[in-house]
Amino acid sequence: MMNNIKKILVIEDDILMVKILEFILRKEGYELTIAKDGIEGIEKLNSVNPDLVITDIILPFKSGLEVISFVKENFNHIPVIVVSSMGEEEGTVLEAFNLGADDFVSKPFNPNELKIRVKRIFDRKQMFEHTMKTAISA
Repeated sequence: MMNNIKKILVIEDDILMVKILEFILRKEGYELTIAKDGIEGIEKLNSVNPDLVITDIILPFKSGLEVISFVKENFNHIPVIVVSSMGEEEGTVLEAFNLGADDFVSKPFNPNELKIRVKRIFDRKQMFEHTMKTAISA
């Protein structure tokens, strides 16, 4: 159970950013699914059943904020990392956290920082699931 491959749904419309994320995360052994806009991202949630969603804020058709909101209302167990250049506009970042985002990385980002943040979310999730199993079996 420990070595199951983690699935990440990346919702990003910038092709170069997608390539960078694919390079960094696939090298770490994660399985990636890419969605080019908010609507496609929401549609892929059901079919992919990801362990993590990484989304931009500014997306075609549905914004990253709408995506976060949808994920947290329908798939509350799935963590969300926002990767965006909206860092200067604190209101947007706060709104993302208020909607349930688990972490925020501003573009441009350090690849190692992203790897560490993704790993930290998976470690935290694994610890929580272990704690829940222990509590249930007690």
